[in-house]
Amino acid sequence: MFIIQLRFSDNKSQAKDFMEGHKKWLQLGFDKGIFVLSGSLQPNAGGGIIAVGVSKQEIEEIVAEDPFVIENVVKPKLIELAPSKADERLSFLLDNRL
Repeated sequence: MFIIQLRFSDNKSQAKDFMEGHKKWLQLGFDKGIFVLSGSLQPNAGGGIIAVGVSKQEIEEIVAEDPFVIENVVKPKLIELAPSKADERLSFLLDNRL
């Protein structure tokens, strides 16, 4: 499992120019079952995503395809998490096949 931080860079003002492409990229990740959660980092610091079912190399390649990353609107940081305990509502995240 990966936590992806997409922190705004100095090019933050260009976000509006690439927002549609970024939204399509996010939707593709959800459609493929890789992204299970996304949202904004507060206050207005960028975004965050939880991704499952891929290797580090695969997620690096996926993140590199984000128009925000390509255009240096955000700087990505990948955090690999090996979950060992979860609330019952999130127990599906403990499945090693994800």
